[in-house]
Amino acid sequence: MTPVQPDTAAVCLDVGSTWTKAVLVRADGGLAGFAEHPTTTGDVLAGMDATVRAVSAAGGSAAEPELLACSSAGGGLRLAVVGSDMLSSTEAGHRVACSAGAHVVHVHAGPLEPADVRALRDARPGVVLLLGGSDGDDPAPLLHNAGRLARARIRPPILLAGNSEGRAEALATLLATGRAVVTSENVLPRLGEVVPEPARAALAELYQRHAIGGRGATVAPRFRRLVRVVTPDAVGRGAAELARIRGSKVLLVDVGCATTDVHSVDGTGAVRTVEGDLGVRAAAASVLVEGQAEGVVDPVEADLLAPTVARMASEVAFVPSDAGSAAEDRRIAALASVVAVRRHLRTRADAADGLGLVVLTGGVFRQRASGNGLGSVIATLCADPVLAAALGDVEVVVDADFTVAPAGLLATHGRTDAAEALLRDHLLG
Repeated sequence: MTPVQPDTAAVCLDVGSTWTKAVLVRADGGLAGFAEHPTTTGDVLAGMDATVRAVSAAGGSAAEPELLACSSAGGGLRLAVVGSDMLSSTEAGHRVACSAGAHVVHVHAGPLEPADVRALRDARPGVVLLLGGSDGDDPAPLLHNAGRLARARIRPPILLAGNSEGRAEALATLLATGRAVVTSENVLPRLGEVVPEPARAALAELYQRHAIGGRGATVAPRFRRLVRVVTPDAVGRGAAELARIRGSKVLLVDVGCATTDVHSVDGTGAVRTVEGDLGVRAAAASVLVEGQAEGVVDPVEADLLAPTVARMASEVAFVPSDAGSAAEDRRIAALASVVAVRRHLRTRADAADGLGLVVLTGGVFRQRASGNGLGSVIATLCADPVLAAALGDVEVVVDADFTVAPAGLLATHGRTDAAEALLRDHLLG
């Protein structure tokens, strides 16, 4: 990244799947203004421009600020699965999607026929996971489905993770018709065994390219000039700055409308998991499902919250205007945080070793009024019976002023002093 002029203010813009948020940061790292606007569909630049105008006006400066932008406008990655039998295909799809930024929207088992291809297209997947038998099985079913996908009007990339006997021929068939294909080792190498890690890693790479969004033909050129950083990278850099300042490992949870990301960062490296089925709007329904599966939501609470999550999923731009709705938002965010951190620690059991700080960030936590009950979110995380031993007496802070992603953008563009000042003044205290 080319460093910006250090003596100018900066608008740090985060284009989310539902809301576009911006803060105006003075050259010395002081926070001068905040604005947000619904992320506009069709032309994402309209919402970006409106947010930049609003936050620049709030700052009241005559000098034009530098624009630093990141994006996760693509939201969670929609995954369709095509396999041999329903039970193993469903299990494999969910295991591969977990922590890779994806959620399963369609599963097909058996030979694809024209009607099945239409149903697959109607599910609007962002990636198709193509499975097909254990290693050593007859490759014919995998090759049949690869042929169907090769001839179909299927635009998304195909993650080919079928049996080893048919994988090379299936790849050649798909490539012959110009399909975008990523290959992986077999997710189902032996009967009753699921090995999701290689395909999950490949899917995480596809999510990284998908998340930035802004791919419309009329939008792409200017969007790509303005937005060169994906939001998880900006947040991860912000977490790295916090680890540097504190001199200890930081666990950061970023709850969004469509995904919940967890970063564990220390001086030696970083680990990130992205949950594409956990969020406070588009993915709210899954929070209840996964919360019950994890035992953090009982059936009574699930029934009470069901109308809330239905509204969240249907009114993704909804902003609570009363204390009750705001409390429900925080409850869903707290549950998403618990499930996401549990999954993260399963992926990397050492993520809690030497932990010195836990940070909760995301638009849902931005403080819009005093006494906003964020302490209840912290209590939910710290009191969780699975996480209590890992978190122990670790300090937990909430990014109520929305500073982590902006600090990451500043640091990415060479403004580490401003990033540190922003974090110290508005997060660390």
